[in-house]
Amino acid sequence: MMAINLALRNLIGAGLRTWLNVIVLSFAFVVIIWHKGFLDGWDRQARHDMINWEVGGGQYWHPKYDPYDPLTLTDSHGPVPASLAEQVVKGELTPILITQGTLYPSGRMQSILIKGIDPKQQLLSIPSSALDSAGSDTPAILGTAMAAATKLKKGDLVTLRWRDKNGAFDATEITIAGIFQSNVPSVDGSQIWIPIERLRKMTLMPGEACLLVSKQTDNTLTGSGGWSFKTGEFLMADIDKIIRTKTISGMFLWGILLMLAMLAIFDTQILSIFRRQKEIGMYVAMGMTRQQVVTLFTVEGAMHSVLAAVVGAIYGIPLLTLQAVKGMALPGSSSDYGISMADRLYPQYSIGLILSTVLAVMLTTIIVSYWPARRIVKMKPTDALRGKIQ
Repeated sequence: MMAINLALRNLIGAGLRTWLNVIVLSFAFVVIIWHKGFLDGWDRQARHDMINWEVGGGQYWHPKYDPYDPLTLTDSHGPVPASLAEQVVKGELTPILITQGTLYPSGRMQSILIKGIDPKQQLLSIPSSALDSAGSDTPAILGTAMAAATKLKKGDLVTLRWRDKNGAFDATEITIAGIFQSNVPSVDGSQIWIPIERLRKMTLMPGEACLLVSKQTDNTLTGSGGWSFKTGEFLMADIDKIIRTKTISGMFLWGILLMLAMLAIFDTQILSIFRRQKEIGMYVAMGMTRQQVVTLFTVEGAMHSVLAAVVGAIYGIPLLTLQAVKGMALPGSSSDYGISMADRLYPQYSIGLILSTVLAVMLTTIIVSYWPARRIVKMKPTDALRGKIQ
């Protein structure tokens, strides 16, 4: 307790030098917490959006289906296995049929994916109910990114060409029945959605699908006809890798901030020991052991992190709380990266995040404070009283 009181008195007595170190260290506190909260918020939002719009509780894939190889779409479809058909009727599985096609908006040609989905499904957030339209032979919906790329709007007619399972080409006019906004590019970019029964008829694939989206997170049924169940963790592995990569790159930023703050504290400790030699000798002459004096200077250096945490809380809590409530607007070009990213991102700050950051910075400060204070152990009291270090 005496060491803490002496350390606090010495820090306050140092004046501007102390507060400059505290401000720099508090800035490191706030920036690290903000950046980690930004990544945690992005991870939470991306997972939430992907589950609601694409992943569901998991997916059954046809044995030959590969979303990264469009050339396999010709063969990656088949009848829904009997063991899974019952869940499709109950609404616990939503079949999706995918094939390649060509769209001709305003006389231009654009290669797309044609995806068939049940208009009555409620498992995904895709507004497929707009496809249940009696006024059009082939209604279609598309995302805002696709609408912007093709300059199509609701009610437009556009020519669609495809190839059936026998390789024969065919074409028809489709009506844009709706345009939806989604943060998940894999349900928006270069694709349109039409009723699955209509697509099955167009491609001569009655009762077939490429994948089945599950409502349950653990739905590995036996006798699924070779269709493999992909869990949500597997389907969201890409976004997890991106978040991990961003976290690793963010460590360089955190390291630079900490190095600047720690360098300032290290210099302060060195200067303090050099200028306060007589004071150190007096402490030893009064009965304090060398280790107690080292502890005093270590506590004095570590107190910078305590004051920095207090100062950082004064301006950091209002700023971070405001951003967590209002969110942070992202530029429109962020959707071009091909990953799930909302127009406005809401950081997530947890108690564990704040405590781990504070403890990590405090531990680093203690180490940096102790390092130069070790020189005191080698000092002789008589030399210290004369202001001379061997």
